[in-house]
Amino acid sequence: MGTSTMPITGMNTRSLISPVGITRFFEIFLSCTAFSLVANANAFSGSYGTWCMFSWCFCFAVTVLIIVLELTELFPKLPLSWDDFTSAFSMLAALMIFTSSIVYPSIYIDGTCSTSVCARQAAATAMSCLCFVAYAIEVGLTRARPGDVSSFLSTVPGLLKVFEAYVACLIFSLVDDDHSAYHIPGLQWSMAVYCICFILTLLIIVVTIGQCLTYIPFPLEKVLVGYNVLAVLMYLTTAVIWPYYSFKGNTRPNNCGRGCKWNSKLGVTFLTYFNLIAYIVDLVYSSKMVFVTATT
Repeated sequence: MGTSTMPITGMNTRSLISPVGITRFFEIFLSCTAFSLVANANAFSGSYGTWCMFSWCFCFAVTVLIIVLELTELFPKLPLSWDDFTSAFSMLAALMIFTSSIVYPSIYIDGTCSTSVCARQAAATAMSCLCFVAYAIEVGLTRARPGDVSSFLSTVPGLLKVFEAYVACLIFSLVDDDHSAYHIPGLQWSMAVYCICFILTLLIIVVTIGQCLTYIPFPLEKVLVGYNVLAVLMYLTTAVIWPYYSFKGNTRPNNCGRGCKWNSKLGVTFLTYFNLIAYIVDLVYSSKMVFVTATT
């Protein structure tokens, strides 16, 4: 009569005391402290507060999961590229926490709250800023060094892909309530550019993390260079068209407050420029990796 054996899972305690492991403990502590202080002050009503709470809780939960999977050495059994996943997440977390560190104090700390509530909000903002620093340090620690291309999303072009997709999400959040973008041809083209580039960039990230690159029957590196060229050209047109049609004969209203559409259009304009710069830098680094590194 055969006996079944239970799989034995090792404990990789070295992952806890490595520089990246120690940094992750700081991330857990700081993000947990941030959302605990805000929850205790009960000062996160509305969509912006919900987003900030989601960012802190999401980053906290995923970082805990990463530590557990590395400690128990279960991550090799997952059907994904672990290095690409952790690199992409650390970059995404840094961007999410950075956004929350700006949005939360600008919306919720207005001087009308009580002393105790304002103190908790200020402390939460400080914890959030420190948490962003911790995730930025992790990005720096895990970033691929020159000549190391074992995980694409840990390289500069890979990290820029995460940045580009995240900025596109911010753009979508700002144009969601602006119905003028749906009937003016110039703004329709801009929306098409945002959507096309976001979908393709997200697809690149998902395919890389899902270890599907080996199934692609063409040289992906050169295709990525071609895509970056196309994205730069498309964003160049949008960088001109969006502000032209958004602000043509449309000066800033005197009573333009927090939910003013004019401010949202201005935010989209700046984010468009940020993504244009990101795609240009992405193109330069991708071209260097493909053509310069390949010939040396």
